[in-house]
Amino acid sequence: MVEVREVKTRQEQRAFLNFPLDLYKGNMNFVPPLYADEKKMFGKNYVYNDSCDWTAFVAYKDGVAAGRIQCIIQKDANAKNGEKRCRFCRFDVTDDLDVSRALFATAGKWALEKGMDTLVGPLNFSDLEREGMLVDGFDEPATFEQNYNFAYYKDHVESLGFRKEIDWTASRLYGADSAETMEELEQLVGFIFKRYKLHYGSAKNGPDLLRKYADGIFDLLDKSYEGLYGTVPFTEGMRKLVLENFALVISPKYTAVILDENEKMVCFGLSFPGLARALVGTRGKYTPATLAKLLYAIKKPDIIDLCLVGVDPDYLNRGVSGALSLAIMKMLRDNPGLKWADTNLNLENNYAIQNQWRRFKRDECKRYRAYVKELV
Repeated sequence: MVEVREVKTRQEQRAFLNFPLDLYKGNMNFVPPLYADEKKMFGKNYVYNDSCDWTAFVAYKDGVAAGRIQCIIQKDANAKNGEKRCRFCRFDVTDDLDVSRALFATAGKWALEKGMDTLVGPLNFSDLEREGMLVDGFDEPATFEQNYNFAYYKDHVESLGFRKEIDWTASRLYGADSAETMEELEQLVGFIFKRYKLHYGSAKNGPDLLRKYADGIFDLLDKSYEGLYGTVPFTEGMRKLVLENFALVISPKYTAVILDENEKMVCFGLSFPGLARALVGTRGKYTPATLAKLLYAIKKPDIIDLCLVGVDPDYLNRGVSGALSLAIMKMLRDNPGLKWADTNLNLENNYAIQNQWRRFKRDECKRYRAYVKELV
């Protein structure tokens, strides 16, 4: 017998947070989120409480936790798009279709009671968090920014009537596809910089970079991401959250900022040391051993994660993004300890970002999907 309970007590919160950690114990492709960050969403002052209605459920079979799901009504996204959608995320389950059926039936009932007409996901509070269901690349390790799930998740949701809405791809970049390509790109970027009076920004360290460019990055994110799937406008709370999360890992060494003659930002790319390997096999908690691994990964990364990329729409067709590609190529070339750069998730229909990587030696290694199902 399957029983689904809404998460209300601290004990139920722990069951919700711990379920995937138990489910994927020993799986070296699963990267746990930081436990303290996940726990924050149950706090009264959680940053998304003003813009979202949400709840969470845990399913029990014969008294044992067998699955979980979170339901989110992203009010800003629904208002922007004129929709009545309920997002689902943090969906994890044993290979038992009855458990998945009970979880989604409960999620659908909650969404209908809230006046929604559609379930879609996995989508989080915003696209700053993990999203998408892995549908190809199950033998590949996740990055710190990516979900990982077993192959049967896809079978479960599709058998329950969900259909594909959109995919993301995830790739590894190994540098320029040839020395000639990099030389040609350098010449092209030099010409573009001269024509449009552009230059790379500089900073002494991470705090200096954030002090000088954080406002420009956020403004450009809102402008360049406005029409992309699943995105929501940045609130002050979201900006504060990003700054808190980035403060430790951001470095000019792995960041490219492109400015015009008035020091206005027209393009940026933020990369961070890959933290996944420091967290694999842990439960995402700040133990002394985990902290030591994280600090080592930040100081001497062997992989960088491309987390955020933004281009002013006015410059999209002017070749400015080539300067970002060139900067990433130089990061990989000039830091011999780096094996590759992970692009993380790129929308399959975001042709600007997909074309961004065409000059690289590239391995498209994973695919993620958002599913949708009408409730009425």
